[in-house]
Amino acid sequence: MTQHRSPTDRTRSLITQLAQPMRIDALGPVAGRFIYSLRLIAAHERVQRDPVPELAIRLGGMETAAKALAMSQAIAWCWPENVHVSRFCCCHLTYDEATIGAMIESAAGHDRDGFFESVTGLVRPERIERLWDDALALVSAEMRAG
Repeated sequence: MTQHRSPTDRTRSLITQLAQPMRIDALGPVAGRFIYSLRLIAAHERVQRDPVPELAIRLGGMETAAKALAMSQAIAWCWPENVHVSRFCCCHLTYDEATIGAMIESAAGHDRDGFFESVTGLVRPERIERLWDDALALVSAEMRAG
């Protein structure tokens, strides 16, 4: 007969944290804006419209809009399945959005190790470099626009 141990306080705490979705306002400004951009791009794709004009207005310029679109395309290419995004008005993040937010936060902090760690095991190793490059390009465009 197998005996099960009672969960530790740390295990219970971790389970509680996983049950509560992360909020978008917990992200830094660059990551939060990108998550909203990702949601906007998804909404435009559903109705087969070009998202760039609205992205340019919301992000303050064509360069930032183009970099956000390039980053979203890189994610779509690298991700192992379709990326799940919340509705534009939702304050909670999906697990995909939380992972993407962590990626962008790491890029904004020039934390290459943190970036790679956030997607290791999810994205094929040979594709992570492309994500890193596109994330840095997005962060640079955001800094120039700000």
